[in-house]
Parts: sequence; structure tokens; C-alpha cells
Amino acid sequence: MTALAPRTAGDGTIQLATVRTRNFKLAISLAIATVLLGLLFLVAPRSGVSIFQIGSSSTALKVADIQVPSGSTAWITWALLLVLTVLAALDAWTYRKARLWVPIVYALLAVFAFLTWAAAGGGVVPVSGLLAGALSLSVPLVFGALGGVIGERGGVVNVAIEGQFLLGAFSAAVLASITHNPFVGLIGAMVGGVLVSFLLGAFGIKYLVDQVIVGVVLNVLVTGLTGFLYGVLLAPNEALLNSPPTFPRWKIPLLGDIPVIGPVFFNQTFIVYLMYVTVAVVAWALYRTRWGLRLRSVGEHPQAADTVGIRVNTTRFWNVSLAGAIAGIGGAYFTLVSVPHFTKEMTAGLGFIALACVIFGRWDPIRATLAALLFGFATNLPNLLTVLKTPIPSEFMLMVPYVVTILAVAGFAGRIQAPAADGKHYIKG
Repeated sequence: MTALAPRTAGDGTIQLATVRTRNFKLAISLAIATVLLGLLFLVAPRSGVSIFQIGSSSTALKVADIQVPSGSTAWITWALLLVLTVLAALDAWTYRKARLWVPIVYALLAVFAFLTWAAAGGGVVPVSGLLAGALSLSVPLVFGALGGVIGERGGVVNVAIEGQFLLGAFSAAVLASITHNPFVGLIGAMVGGVLVSFLLGAFGIKYLVDQVIVGVVLNVLVTGLTGFLYGVLLAPNEALLNSPPTFPRWKIPLLGDIPVIGPVFFNQTFIVYLMYVTVAVVAWALYRTRWGLRLRSVGEHPQAADTVGIRVNTTRFWNVSLAGAIAGIGGAYFTLVSVPHFTKEMTAGLGFIALACVIFGRWDPIRATLAALLFGFATNLPNLLTVLKTPIPSEFMLMVPYVVTILAVAGFAGRIQAPAADGKHYIKG
């Protein structure tokens, strides 16, 4: 990182000198992960072979399984991790900006090394199944993260993603059950997310209440409201109000038969395909359209936006509503794909994980999506470790998603900075 600082010359004049600082955040995070992984391999060594199942029964093309020697492969991969750690440290020491590919390659190699160790002794790692499970758990996080990116790019801190998930899931279950149509339930989920956003916008934008406080209150309100309605309406009328039809899987010809990625990405439900489109549209529109320019302007410099005729608070309000509709789709995934009924607090705090994806992704749609996929993988990983009967206590396995969240936000994200006017009220002068 470089900055300009004043310096007094010998003749009394003030000059600007370049001040450079080192940022070792990424290097320290990689070093900690490398040491922990090395200690795991030393304390609990495992031998034999590890089997990676590449093919899938749902594809026409068959691929043979890959077998690797567990111990040597784990240590060779660990050595590569050590090289990447040293490279990150050298970049920081020489004042270079952290290379984006370093943490990505590190994460892939670390996962490979860990799975090789976990599957030692003839254990089978179903690669397609592992990735498909991770994608399934990531879908609501992606929609929530996109809603968070849109809201915060416009200057509104959207802590109410959890409430938007929950009301979206509730609305989708009820409307889809009544109409026997999952698409009606999906629209209802979007409306539910918008309703929560309306309250966030009304209090956080119009009445100048602290947006974080409003978001937390809305989460509590929606949790209590949906819990009450579940006990009063849904539980006594399960067949009528809480038995929604789910979206079927649609396999795309040819693409669905590609080994590994075919069953994962191209044999999915409508909501997953909608996620692909939503990510692409938001990523393109945020930086390439007039809408995106206006949105970013009110989140970075609302005074300047106001001077050119942009209605700052109106723009914020409608974009927060759009963010709520997108987050509501994530809520619909719970009841229209994942679990075919609504239960109390079924979102289980994933709205806050989605908010962490926004921060980890540096308020960028693509980065936030990748962060959501990472957290989905971390959530799905303990299930595989249980099947492989690894010597890691189950309590530690349940901690994996939250440890990844902490490491990602605190270290792997590097130096992050929110939009300049994020969370700041704007009063027209």
C-alpha cells in the first residue's frame, strides 16, 4: 500500500513523500492454515490410498476413479502450500499487492490435501456429489449476497437478509401449497422479501434510524411472526398450507453429461438456473449500465449524485426493494427445493453468512458469489468427513463453516473498504 505524506525539505518547503506500508494479513492467514494442516498430518498420520470418484451414474460419459497414495500426496501438496505462503509473504514484504490467484490456488490445494488425508485407507471422495451438495447449500447464500451487494452499493446496510430469507420461505410455502404451483410460491417469496425491505427502507432511509439496528429488529420481528403463524396456521393445517410442490430437476442435454461439472451445474432446478442468470445480469448491470452507475454513485458520493439530478433516497429505497426481492428468491429455495415444508427458524442464521459473503467479496457480485460457494462447500464438507469416518470430533466438524467465515473475512479478504456512504443517511441540503 502506498500513500502521500508531507515532508519538510532543507529549504523549508513542504514536499510530498511516498509512504509505503506492508500488509501481511493474507500471508499470516495462509501461514496459520499451513501450520495447522501440517500439525494434523503429523499428529494423525494416515496411510493407504485415497480414491477420488470423478464419474457419476447420471452421466452418459464414464470416467475412471483416481487413486493416489494418501501420505505422500498429502505432504507433497502441503509443500506446495508452503511455497504459496512464502510467495504471499514476499509480496507483502516487497510492498506488492496480493495476487488474487494465490488464495484461490491455495484454497483448492488445501482442500485436496485435506480430502486426501481424510480418505486414506481406501475411502472414496465422490467429487460430483461433494460439489453438488456444496452448490445446493450455496444457492440461498448467493441470492442473499447479491441482495446485500445491491443494497450496500446503494448506501444501505442490509442486515435484514435473514428476515428476507425467512419471510420468503414462509410465503413460498403457503402460496405454493394453496395454488399447487411452485412458480406462484416463488413470486410470493419475492414479495415477502420486498415487504421486509420496505420496512428497512422506511425506517433506515426516510426516518433516519440506524440501519444496522433496524435490520436486527426486523430479523427478530420476522422470526417471531413466522414462528407464531407456523404454530397457529401451518401446523394445524399441514396438508393445506404447508405442503408445497417442489421444482423438479431439468437436465440440459449434452451439457448435463459432461463429467464432474455436468451433474453439478446442468442437472438442476429452475431456481438454480435463475441464480446463474441473476449473477450474470447483476455483475454486468452494476458496472455497464446507467442503473449501475446511479446505484454506485449514491453509495459512494450521494452529494455529487444529487447535484446531477439523481434522487438519492428514492434510488436507495427502490434498490433496497430490489435487493429484498432477490434475497426472497433465496428464501424460496428452502421450501420449494431443499425442504418441502416450512419450519420455525429454518434459515438457521444463513442470512448473516450471506452478509459475510458480501464483505468477503468486497461488495462485488462475482466475488460475493464465489464466497458463497466457498461457504457452501465448507458447510457440506462435515457430511463427507462423517461418512469417511475421519478421526476429527463431530463438534469440530460443525465449526468448519464458521471458522472459514472468520478466516475469510479477517484474513483472506485482505484490506477491504465498504462503499464510502454505506450506512450513512443522506439529508438533502
